[in-house]
Amino acid sequence: MNIQKSIDAQLSSGNKNTGFTASQIYYSTYQVSKLTSHLELHPKDYSSQLGLWKLLGKRRRLLTYLSNANTGLYVKVLKKLGIRGLKGKDVS
Repeated sequence: MNIQKSIDAQLSSGNKNTGFTASQIYYSTYQVSKLTSHLELHPKDYSSQLGLWKLLGKRRRLLTYLSNANTGLYVKVLKKLGIRGLKGKDVS
């Protein structure tokens, strides 16, 4: 669970709740980077591709929820992770 500790340390609010939307987004971003590096080595691994697509969809839904519920935290999470915002959501 070293990964979970590093994710919790990155959260500025110090919220250790794994059900917290921001921590779920952090963890799914870590999983996306792990799967992406795996797929660079194994480009024909279609099962992992399907898992990556599902994970990206889940992260997108979490980001949509966070942008509607707490815009300030949404912007902070995007900047911290260095990921793009949602299409049509022009929040600066």
